[in-house]
Amino acid sequence: MEEFVVYILYSKKFGKNYTGFTSNLIERFKSHNLLAKKGYTIKFRPWEVIYVEFFNSKNDAMKREKFLKTGMGREFIKKLIQQQL
Repeated sequence: MEEFVVYILYSKKFGKNYTGFTSNLIERFKSHNLLAKKGYTIKFRPWEVIYVEFFNSKNDAMKREKFLKTGMGREFIKKLIQQQL
């Protein structure tokens, strides 16, 4: 069974965060930090993974990612970052 991961990245250098989901966190993280040539995340490198959640279905992971991008989700992320600083 394929597993899906919702992840939050944080760039200490720029004070930015990024939320996404994937079925291969290691490769996705490499893409964000090293391989990608365009997109939002290349501007704020380096990134570190500060949070992950695992799901058995793509649909559940997508729902969680969508929630984390709402006002309540952004508050959760803000508190998470403050705890880690």
